Amino acid sequence: MSANSFSAFAGPGDAARAADLRRVKILAGLVLLFSFAVFIAARMLLPVHPAFGFVAAFAEAATIGGLADWYAVVALFRRPLGLPIPHTAIIQANQAVIADKLGEFIETHFLDAAPVEAKLREVDFASFVADWLGDRKRSADLARFVLRLLPEAMSATETSGLKTFVIRRVMTQLQSVDLAPLIAGTARDFIKDARHTGLLDGLLGAVHGALTQPETVAVIKDKIRDELPTLLKLYRADAFLVKRIVASATTFFDDVRKDPAHPFRGEFDSMLLSVVEKLESEPGVIDRIHGFKRDLLARPELAELGQALWSNTRGFIERNASGESSVLAHHLANVFVEAGAALAADEEMRREINQGVVVVLRSFIAEQKSGVSGFIAEQVKAWDMRQLIGVIELNIGRDLQYIRFNGSLIGGLAGLVLYTIEVLLRLN
Repeated sequence: MSANSFSAFAGPGDAARAADLRRVKILAGLVLLFSFAVFIAARMLLPVHPAFGFVAAFAEAATIGGLADWYAVVALFRRPLGLPIPHTAIIQANQAVIADKLGEFIETHFLDAAPVEAKLREVDFASFVADWLGDRKRSADLARFVLRLLPEAMSATETSGLKTFVIRRVMTQLQSVDLAPLIAGTARDFIKDARHTGLLDGLLGAVHGALTQPETVAVIKDKIRDELPTLLKLYRADAFLVKRIVASATTFFDDVRKDPAHPFRGEFDSMLLSVVEKLESEPGVIDRIHGFKRDLLARPELAELGQALWSNTRGFIERNASGESSVLAHHLANVFVEAGAALAADEEMRREINQGVVVVLRSFIAEQKSGVSGFIAEQVKAWDMRQLIGVIELNIGRDLQYIRFNGSLIGGLAGLVLYTIEVLLRLN
């Protein structure tokens, strides 16, 4: 692994930490030399006064403690003085074991279902999505990205046969739709909500308008004249009858339109309900509706219409994707922004989305955690341990050097106590 492999560990304060580590190492070495020098001086002055024995004992034990802790700290990372002493350079010698144990530890304690789910539940994924979509620039960028993908997606749909499959599935579903109950139910709701009254008024108005047209009057007049005896034709009975028919029809239509309770309205309702009942119960009517549906779906014009719609849609998308038109991008961006606003305002929807994301991620992590631990172990095994040890020592080496200070102090105190006990035993 190259020297740049651990660049991610480097920080802006590394130079200061390295200088501080050097100072602490020098200070720890000076403490060790000072302890040794005090020990030599105290042993030389021991004949002068017995008190120097206590000083010598403290300094001797402090020197030994400092040396022992220096050895322990160095042996953790490398071989002391480069000598091939067993059980030294512990981290380097156990790189593979450390890698495997680190992977197992992360899998067991970090990727276990309970802590993973607890951590995932702390994250409000839906609010993040809502805020992200609420930014118009981001939504516009997303719209442009989606538009760039759509032409390729449509081409892939055609070449992969997905388009044919979808068309067949749609046609199969349409063939399976039972139109009779659907039409009957819609008609019942139409009648129940009294929306058919407007239909009746419209029909009456259309019929009345057609009857009063000069062309219609002329046709009726000709038909009546053809049926009348010759004698009545001489007295122009046809004109009289046409006038009476139009006048009667006009009066009838006006009465029905003005009177909500007119008997004809009841007859019209009964007629519609009768048609609805036939749709629901008469096999012949149901079969005719099914036949009409089959004939309609089998018409080649319907396939041509679908192909034309597909071609027009594809052309429209390609024009927008190429930048020739920005209509679709603008509307897509608006859709994304509105979706973000709607999601931000709908707490229940956000809760459901977060729950769904937690379930998906929890399952995914549970399935992949063994692979993650194996990947971590492989990466650690591939590290250049000398460089990694340099990084570790740079970050925690200062604290490790204080072990040497503590070793000298604790060792010196222990030596002083033992020497004191020895002196007391000699006095007794």
